[in-house]
Amino acid sequence: MGRGKIEIKRIENSSNRQVTYSKRKNGILKKAKEISVLCDAQVSLILFGASGKMHEYISPSTT
Repeated sequence: MGRGKIEIKRIENSSNRQVTYSKRKNGILKKAKEISVLCDAQVSLILFGASGKMHEYISPSTT
């Protein structure tokens, strides 16, 4: 039996929101790297945090 649905809503506490962003950012960067390696695909990922700071991932060229 699967998980129940949860309501997706904005995290009001800014420090909790920043911690959650950091954890999820690391997770999605890891997934992008995995997809790049496992599927031999070119992956680009751009993230903007609440402060406007940009984080990026671009898979290495294998040519």
